[in-house]
Amino acid sequence: MFSELSAAANAGLFILSALVIGFAGVALTRRADMLADRSGLGEVIAGAVFLGVTTSLSGTVTSVTAATEGAASLSISNALGGIAAQTAFLAIADITYRRANLEHAAAELTNLVLVTLLMLTLSIPLLAYSMPAFTIGAVHPASLILIVTYVAGLRLSQQVRASPMWHPAQTPETRRDLPDVEEEGAPSTARLAAEFLVLMGTVGIAGWVIAETALELSAQTGMSQAIMGTLFTSVATSLPELVTTLAAVRRGALQLAVGGIIGGNTYDVLFLALSDAAYREGSLYHAMEPRHVFLIALALAMSAVLLLGLLRREKSGAGNIGFESVLVLAIYAGALTFQIALG
Repeated sequence: MFSELSAAANAGLFILSALVIGFAGVALTRRADMLADRSGLGEVIAGAVFLGVTTSLSGTVTSVTAATEGAASLSISNALGGIAAQTAFLAIADITYRRANLEHAAAELTNLVLVTLLMLTLSIPLLAYSMPAFTIGAVHPASLILIVTYVAGLRLSQQVRASPMWHPAQTPETRRDLPDVEEEGAPSTARLAAEFLVLMGTVGIAGWVIAETALELSAQTGMSQAIMGTLFTSVATSLPELVTTLAAVRRGALQLAVGGIIGGNTYDVLFLALSDAAYREGSLYHAMEPRHVFLIALALAMSAVLLLGLLRREKSGAGNIGFESVLVLAIYAGALTFQIALG
C-alpha cells in the first residue's frame, strides 16, 4: 500500500503518525498517574509498567514489523536508538523543572533498581552477539533470557519498594510519592482502564504506520536503514516518552516521569527479543553491525551517567540542572554527529 505513494506522501504520513503518538502520550500520562495512585504500585513502578510499556508500544510495533519484513538493521536501530533518545528526553525534562535538579527531587530507590536492570539487559544482546549463531525454534536463547530478566527485575523493584533497606535523604526539594487527592466526579477505574487501552491501540497503529513509511522512505531516498532507525523512527516512536515525561513533571509526578523513561528504556531492550522471534532469517543478534554495537555502548554509557546522577543527587548545577543532564545531552549530541558522519 505505502509503496504506491510518493516520498512526500509517505513523509506526510510519517509526521502525522508522530503527532498522533505525541498527543496520545499527553492523555496517557493523566490516566497512568491516576491508575498509579489507585493501584498502590507507586509512581515509579507505574511509570515503568503503565507508561514505560504503553508509550513504547509504537516502538515495539515498528521494530517487530521491520523484523518481520527482513529489515533487521531498521529493527535493531529503532530499538537501541530509542533508548538513547529517551534518556536525552529526561535531561530535557530536567531543564524544564526549575525548582531543583530532577534527579534530586525525584529520589526513589526503585529508580536505582530499574537503571541497574536496564544496564543488565543491555549486556545480554552483546553476549548473544559474541556467541555462536544458533537458535531454538528460530529464536536465540538470549531472547528468552531477556524476558526472564525483565520480569524478575520488575518483581525485585516491587520488593524493594515494599521493604526498602535504606531511604534517600529527604530535603525541602525532594518530592515524596504520595497519592493525589482526586476531585469529585473523577472517572471510575474501569473507565480509566478502558480509555488507557484505547489510547494504547491508537499508539500501536501509529507505530505500524511509522514502520511501513520508514521502510518506503529508506528505499525512496536511498537513506540507510540504520540512519533511518537511529535518527528518525527511534525519535518519532519515542515522542510519547518526551510528551508524557514533560506532562508528568508539569503535574508534579516526578517519580512517574523518571520511572517512565527508565522503565520504557528497559522495555525497549525487549524489542530485540520480540523482533528476534519475528525475524525469519536466523538470529537477529547476529544480524547486528558494528554501528549497532556502538548504540548499545552508547545506551550503557548514558545509563551509567544517569545512575551516577541518581546516586549523587546534586541539588543544582549549571543552568539549575544536574551534571548528569549536561553529560547525557553532550554524549547524545556527539553520538548523533558520529552516526551522521558514518552515513
